Amino acid sequence: MQNAVNLSSLRRAVEGNDAKALAAFYADDAEVRVIDQDHPPSRPLVLKGKQAIGAMLDDVCGRAMKHHLDDGLMDGSHLAFAETCTYPDGVKVYMSAMLELADGKIRRQTNIQAWDH
Repeated sequence: MQNAVNLSSLRRAVEGNDAKALAAFYADDAEVRVIDQDHPPSRPLVLKGKQAIGAMLDDVCGRAMKHHLDDGLMDGSHLAFAETCTYPDGVKVYMSAMLELADGKIRRQTNIQAWDH
């Protein structure tokens, strides 16, 4: 299946800072929820649709930072992974993500992220 997400393709796109490849993994009606210090569990940031998710990925991949997929696990309908991002000044961001998959595409994703400050 073209653009089907798996751990190796996800690793290549994440570590290659490739927003276009990452966006291709999402279904047209996908949803991403982000929980962090600005968006608590009761009020997460919610991005709906491939266009909104793609804009977020363009922003993140456009920043001067290194991305590393630390670990991951995939079964038929779910993928979970941990990612560490490092800015040039040494500030780190850690993210843990849980993805629901359908037909090789990401349908729903929840990110929990923490920043150095």
